[in-house]
Amino acid sequence: MSWGSELWDQFDNLEKHTQWGIEFVEKYTKFVKERSEIETNYAKQIRNLSKKYQPKKNSREEEENKYTFCRAFLVTLNELNDYAGQHEVISENLTSQIITELSRYLQELKTERKSYFHDGRKAQQHIESSWKQLESCKRRFERDCKEADRAQQYFEKMDTDINVTKADVEKARQQAQMRHQMASDSKSDYSAYLQKFNQEQNEHYYTTIPNIFQKIQEMEEKRIERIGMCMKTFADVNRKVLPIVGQCLDGMTKSAESIEPKADSKQVVESYKSGFEPPGEVEFEDYGQAMKRTMSDTSLSNSREGKEKPGGKSKGKLWPFIKNKNKSPKQHKEPLSHRLNDFMTSKPKMHCLRSLRRGLSLKLITLNSHIRNLIEGSGPEDFSHLPPEQRRKKLQGKVDELKKDIQKEMDQRDALTKMKDVYVKNPQMGDPASKFEGWLVEVEEKMPSKSDTHRRQSGLYETQNSTAVSNNCAQDRESPDGSYTEEQNSELQVKANVNPHPTSSTPDFDDEFDDEETMPTIGTCKALYPFEGHNEGTISVTEGELLYVIEEDKGDGWTRVRRNEEEEGYVPSSYIEVFLETNAKDS
Repeated sequence: MSWGSELWDQFDNLEKHTQWGIEFVEKYTKFVKERSEIETNYAKQIRNLSKKYQPKKNSREEEENKYTFCRAFLVTLNELNDYAGQHEVISENLTSQIITELSRYLQELKTERKSYFHDGRKAQQHIESSWKQLESCKRRFERDCKEADRAQQYFEKMDTDINVTKADVEKARQQAQMRHQMASDSKSDYSAYLQKFNQEQNEHYYTTIPNIFQKIQEMEEKRIERIGMCMKTFADVNRKVLPIVGQCLDGMTKSAESIEPKADSKQVVESYKSGFEPPGEVEFEDYGQAMKRTMSDTSLSNSREGKEKPGGKSKGKLWPFIKNKNKSPKQHKEPLSHRLNDFMTSKPKMHCLRSLRRGLSLKLITLNSHIRNLIEGSGPEDFSHLPPEQRRKKLQGKVDELKKDIQKEMDQRDALTKMKDVYVKNPQMGDPASKFEGWLVEVEEKMPSKSDTHRRQSGLYETQNSTAVSNNCAQDRESPDGSYTEEQNSELQVKANVNPHPTSSTPDFDDEFDDEETMPTIGTCKALYPFEGHNEGTISVTEGELLYVIEEDKGDGWTRVRRNEEEEGYVPSSYIEVFLETNAKDS
């Protein structure tokens, strides 16, 4: 069914209909654009959500990744990120395949429609102009016919009137003939133009307008077809990402199915197992007997010896479940007030000031180290702050990391050596010495020597293996967090209770220490590893540095060294190699 034959007289309605079709294309384009923006915003929000819950790069998150449910959640976040990427693909395809194409087609459609209706309007104006000319010829012919009739009637009247001269009659006759001739000419013009108009009108309504309307009909059908194709593309764009979206969902399901509660429970044991034995039985304390104490040093020492002997069996037991880790069960055997009385009434011996200062300094070092570890989220390099089992695992992990670094450097050296051999065999490639000697020297400097590597690894293994052996000794003075719990701790607690502000309450001790003579050197030592020495009382050393030993390790893991006359402090005994003098060893 053709618009040209069926709608030949509906030019204005077709113009309105095609304009509405263009507006529909614009509306559909706007719809797809908004849908694309929704997909983009949704993908952005999904990515932000995934990024928000991604594990941060710190020790806590690394510990959490050991559990299967944490790893499953991480996989879910990664799959969700890929899921968001598919929505971005939808947005991009909608923009490139529909919005861009429709925008370009819309401009072409407007131009084409404008051209067709311009031709139709021009043809309409031409036929209307021909009609007006035909009407003008018709009116002129009608006017000339009336004028000829009036001239004929006037001539006949003059011809019958006897009073009119012959000249007047002749004049009237000539006028009538002229009017008849004009009417005849107008009739011929009217007839000719009428025939022409009929031809133009027939061509207009049967050729020109049908052709224009046919083109408009084809344009409209193409527009409708294009809209249908865009709607199909709209569905295909969403359908194409469904397999990948399904894979993302399958990945989430698979990660959820990989969660193993038993394995996570076992990991809890691996993460928090301390290696300590459960505490022994608490002995009965009889407060019914009156305690008679003397003010002499002998009574103080006897009371302490008496308390140490019966508790020898359980002395090696720690108390890991007590929240106040600065106290141990043994401190309840003697009330704090009694020890305070002993400390206040007894006269401290002057030769013990140095050991007291050493205990105070080491305690401050330990406390500052613990505080720094809590703030920075890290521990000492030898992981001495950890329980034996955890320390063993950390040291093993550190050994593995060192082996990987060494292997990496060795691979790099082997690769450079092979390249150097290639240059040696092919001199035209260049001088191998200028190209590779510097690199090889740099790699060799990075790699530790065999003796250093063996000594470092053996030191770590010795520390690792001696943890359980020295546990009984360490339990006498350290709780699981590394703090002192026995006699040194008691003295510190008594001193802290007597004077809450140590800096302002110990001027006498400071004076004694200031007046103390410079301690003689008892040997030398070589630093095996660098030590920064941030804590108070320590001293920083560099690897390979030579120092003087002024006080050897008393069993607490620290050695007092001196760099010059004014700079001295404590360093970890495991970080240095000590060479004591002969007289010092004999003494």
